[in-house]
Amino acid sequence: MAIDERQQQYLQAMGIQTWLRRDAKEAVTIHAAQTVTVINMPAAPDTVNAGMEAVALPAGNEVYQYNWDQLKNAVQQCVACDLHRARKNTVFGVGNEQADWMIIGEAPGADEDRQGEPFVGRAGQLLNNMLLAIGLKRERVYIANILKCRPPNNRDPRPDEVVKCEQFLKRQVALVNPKIILAVGRIAAHNLLKTDSSLSQLRGRCFYYGPQNIPVVVTYHPAYLLRSPVEKRKAWQDLLFAQAVSRGATN
Repeated sequence: MAIDERQQQYLQAMGIQTWLRRDAKEAVTIHAAQTVTVINMPAAPDTVNAGMEAVALPAGNEVYQYNWDQLKNAVQQCVACDLHRARKNTVFGVGNEQADWMIIGEAPGADEDRQGEPFVGRAGQLLNNMLLAIGLKRERVYIANILKCRPPNNRDPRPDEVVKCEQFLKRQVALVNPKIILAVGRIAAHNLLKTDSSLSQLRGRCFYYGPQNIPVVVTYHPAYLLRSPVEKRKAWQDLLFAQAVSRGATN
């Protein structure tokens, strides 16, 4: 993969070192390649597929017929769990509603709750740089979270909260119909794939989500990378793998 000057700047912002080949005059990232095997799993209609037990979508729920405006309105008015009591804003999602890439995180934090937009603040800036490093601008992808309201003190989402919010996310995925989902962080991966496997076991593999059989690749959450910058190189490998999956280059 050839790395141009602008991409080098984004990689440096991620903490990824680059070296220059003397013969080719071409910047190449250290450990940029990843040898993995895509796990092909058959899809079943109206299920989430992750090599685990299939989970059926609820039948007859009007949310699954909503357009974007109806869905946004439903999220704004939602009082299905106690998280609505302390929220400043719901955090619906942002980006290109016909994007090839969909980024799914865990839940809003304080900055997101205040601004009503996912992945802002330092973690959001790092996510932007991660995307730019593979040539994607933030406005070209669609970004959402498992939960649409902030859990108190940024605690992990509770199972009952995830269940109440799940219909909204499933409809977002169906409306976007992306070529790939990038699940960032343990919580997002566990809830999308219905598994409790460790992040290290989930990385470097391709899973499939929903009746559209959308490929899912798992990587670290940007907030974790800010705390553990040594893992940024692994995140770069994940991005390259996701890029290959999105292009169908891993089959």
